[in-house]
Amino acid sequence: MPNRLAESLSPYLRQHADNPVDWQEWGAEALQDAADRDLPILLSVGYAACHWCHVMAHESFEDAQVAAAINASFVAIKVDREERPDIDAAYMTATTAMTGSGGWPMTCLLTPNGKPFFAGTYLPKPQFLQLLSAAKHAWNHQREEVRASGESVAGQLAAAATRGSTAALTDEVAAEAVAALWASYDQTYGGFGGAPKFPPSMVLEFLLRHHVRTGDETALAMAEHTCEAMARGGIYDQLAGGFARYSVDATWTVPHFEKMLYDNAQLLRVYAHLWRARRAPLAARIATETAQFIIRDLGTAEGVFASALDADTDAVEGATYVWSPAELREVLTDDDADRAAALLGVTAPGTFEHGTSTLQLAQDPEDPDWWEATRRTLLDRRSRRPQPARDDKVVTSWNGLAIAALAEAAMILGEHEWLDAATTAADFLLARHIVGGRLRRTSLSGRIGAADAVADDYGNFGDALLVLHQATGERRYLAAAEELLTTAQRLFSDDSGGFRDAAADGEQLFFTPRGAGDNAEPCGTSSLAGALLTLSALTGDTASRARAESALAAMGEIATQAPRFAGWALAVGEAALAGPVQVVVVGDDRAARGLARTAWSTPAAGTVIVHGRPDSGQSPLLADRPLADGRSAAYVCHGFVCRTPVTDRDVLLDELTGWSSRNS
Repeated sequence: MPNRLAESLSPYLRQHADNPVDWQEWGAEALQDAADRDLPILLSVGYAACHWCHVMAHESFEDAQVAAAINASFVAIKVDREERPDIDAAYMTATTAMTGSGGWPMTCLLTPNGKPFFAGTYLPKPQFLQLLSAAKHAWNHQREEVRASGESVAGQLAAAATRGSTAALTDEVAAEAVAALWASYDQTYGGFGGAPKFPPSMVLEFLLRHHVRTGDETALAMAEHTCEAMARGGIYDQLAGGFARYSVDATWTVPHFEKMLYDNAQLLRVYAHLWRARRAPLAARIATETAQFIIRDLGTAEGVFASALDADTDAVEGATYVWSPAELREVLTDDDADRAAALLGVTAPGTFEHGTSTLQLAQDPEDPDWWEATRRTLLDRRSRRPQPARDDKVVTSWNGLAIAALAEAAMILGEHEWLDAATTAADFLLARHIVGGRLRRTSLSGRIGAADAVADDYGNFGDALLVLHQATGERRYLAAAEELLTTAQRLFSDDSGGFRDAAADGEQLFFTPRGAGDNAEPCGTSSLAGALLTLSALTGDTASRARAESALAAMGEIATQAPRFAGWALAVGEAALAGPVQVVVVGDDRAARGLARTAWSTPAAGTVIVHGRPDSGQSPLLADRPLADGRSAAYVCHGFVCRTPVTDRDVLLDELTGWSSRNS
C-alpha cells in the first residue's frame, strides 16, 4: 500500500510513495508523532534527479528488512531538498560539520525535537542496517547521552553561524579575486580545481564583467577557455543542447548526467554575455541551443519550467545519452558512422562504461551541413530510446534564473520567442506563486506547494522581473519587483547586513541557516543584493543601493578568502563598481528600436536599459527626457546625470564603449 507520500506535490517524495518504509513529509504532524512516541527521527533528504538517491532507494528503502528496522524504531521523514532548501541547509551544515563532507542522499538521525546526533550521506544496505541497529540500542540504553549529543551539535552550529567580518567589495578585492582564481585555474582543461568539476557559472559571469570594466585579459582568458572547454566536452549535450550537472573527471568528458534548470539558466546567460563581449560564434550557438533546450525539454503545460531531467534511465545512469561505434553504424552508413565517431570521440574502448562513449565535439566539423543532418539523425534515434524521468516541480528561484536569462538572451541575440517564453513564465508565477502577499517556493501541475519561498526565491525572481521590465517596457514588472523586494527586506534581513535564508517569522529549525556563499546558484544575500542594485539603478532609490552595498559587504569575507564560492556576489560587485549606468531610449519608431538594440549589444556591467515614449509612465527613467529635436534619441546617464542625447547608433556605441574604457 502507498505510504503517506502519495499525495505529495514533490516528484521526489512521490518516487518513494510505494516504499515499505512508513515515510512522512516534514511537518508539524510528523514531528509531533516523534515527540508523542519518543522515537528518534530518520531524516532522508534528496532530490528527484539524484543518482545516488535512487541507488539507496533501490538497495534500502525498497527492501523489506530495512523497512522493518526503520518502522519499528524510528519516525521516518523524507524531504525534497529543492522544495525545502532551509531544512536541507540546516542539516547539511550539520553533516559537513560532523563528517567533513556532504552530499545527497543525506542521512541524518535526530532526537524527537530535531537535533542531529548522526549525519552522513549514501550508505550501502549493510552499513545502513548496522547504523539503525546501533542507533536503536543507543536510544534504548543511552538516551540522555544521545540527547546531550544532539544539543551539543546544535549549540556549536548556532555559535558558528554568526557571520564574520564585513568588507566592501572594492576594486582591490575584485582584482585579488581574479588572482586567486588564476592560482586554482586548470590551464589545460579550463575550470577550477580537479575532479569532480562543476560549471563555475557565477564565477564566469564575474570574470566577464571584470574584463569589460578593467580590460583584464587574464579574467577574459579564464572565461573564454572554460566556456569553450565545457561546450566541446561530454558535459554538454552535443545533440540536443543543455549542460549536465557536473563532470566526474577534470576534462569535462564524462558527466553526472542529470540536467538541472538552474545550471542551464545561468550558463545561458553566461554564453549570451560571452557572445556580446567577443562575438564568438560558438558562444552564440551554445546560448541558442541551451535556450531551446530549456523551452523545449523543461517547459511545462503551464508555461513555466520544470526542475530537472534525471541522471538515470531505467535505473542505468546515462543510458539515453551514450553511444558505441556499433550503435552509430545502426543509424548511419559505415562511412558516416566512422566520420561521426572520429568527430564525436566515440571509441571501441569507450570513454564511459561497457564500451560506450559520451559525445564530444573537440573541433567544429569541416562540413556543417553534413554535421547538422547527422546530428538530427542521431537525435531522432536517441529520442526513441527510453528517456530519463523529468522532475516537473516548478521552483520559483530557478524559474527566476531562467526568466532573466531567456529575456536577456532574447534581447542580445534577437530571439524574441524567448522573451515570449520568459513573460509567460513570469506571469504564471505572479498569478499563482504569490499567496497572501508572499511567495511560495514550488508548484506542480498548477497546484501550489505549502512551503514559503526562501531568500533566493525573492532575489532571483525579483531580478527576473527587473530584466523583463527593461526588455518589455512594462511598468507592472517593475512594480511587482519593488513589492517583492520590499517584502524580502522585511522577512530576511539580519544584523550582519546580509540576509538569512529563511523568513524570520517562518518555521524555526534547530538552528537558522545563513547562506555563507554562492554554490550551485546565488545565495539569498547575493541574489537580493543584485536585484536591489538593479532596482536602485532603475528608480533612483538610494536606499535600495545602500542595502545592496551592505549585503555585498556581508559577503566580503568569503569573496576575499574563497572567491570560487562568491561568484555572484563578485559579479554584483562589478556592477556596483561600474554603475549605475542608465541608457534611456526615447521614441517608438524604427530608429528608437535600433538604438535600443545597440544598447543591449554593449557588454558594460551595471547598465540598465529602458526604452519607451517620453513621459509615458513606463519607467521613472523616461520622465523629463524628451525627443531630440523631434527625433528618437538615447540618453546615457551615470547616477541619473545624463550626457547630451544622441540619435546615431554608432555615436551611442562610442559613448557606451568609451564609458567602459574610462572605467578600466
